[in-house]
Amino acid sequence: MSSARPSLFIVGVGNLLMSDDGVGVHAVLELQKNPIPGVTLIEMGTAILHGVNLLESATRVLVIDAARGGQPPGTIYQFEPGEPDGLPAAVSLHALGLREALRFLSCGPPPSISVIGVEPQTIAYGLELSPVVGAALGAVIALARRTAVAWLDGTDPTQHAMPLAPGQRASVEMPCYR
Repeated sequence: MSSARPSLFIVGVGNLLMSDDGVGVHAVLELQKNPIPGVTLIEMGTAILHGVNLLESATRVLVIDAARGGQPPGTIYQFEPGEPDGLPAAVSLHALGLREALRFLSCGPPPSISVIGVEPQTIAYGLELSPVVGAALGAVIALARRTAVAWLDGTDPTQHAMPLAPGQRASVEMPCYR
């Protein structure tokens, strides 16, 4: 049995030019100010295919992104993409797009992926988060830290999860440009 520590990544995805869609990148930028020892922080933005090679060595990936779950803006979700209580594979463009890209383009088995999502208030051109999503950013960062530390310690990170209500589904949001 190997005593090597797992390779853990926190990845911020989304578009910084589209207000709340950039919440994942904003979160990683804040986490970089006080990094978590043993965790690699990546600002992936919307360059998911370009980031696959960076994640091939990961055993666990925590994706932070905007997510639609039907709750008020600023609501924080934590879920496993593609699981029954998580996100259907056909809906994803960010987190599941990352999972699918890793599955098909990497040489080895894909890492385990979890998502912290934030219900957006607005996805429109703008460099700033909406006030309500900006106010949730501290809680997102704290949840990401707790989850990463739990993974590093080998404890159950689901004790920190904020699951959706039964029957509720979230979708990782990517704006439609028309």
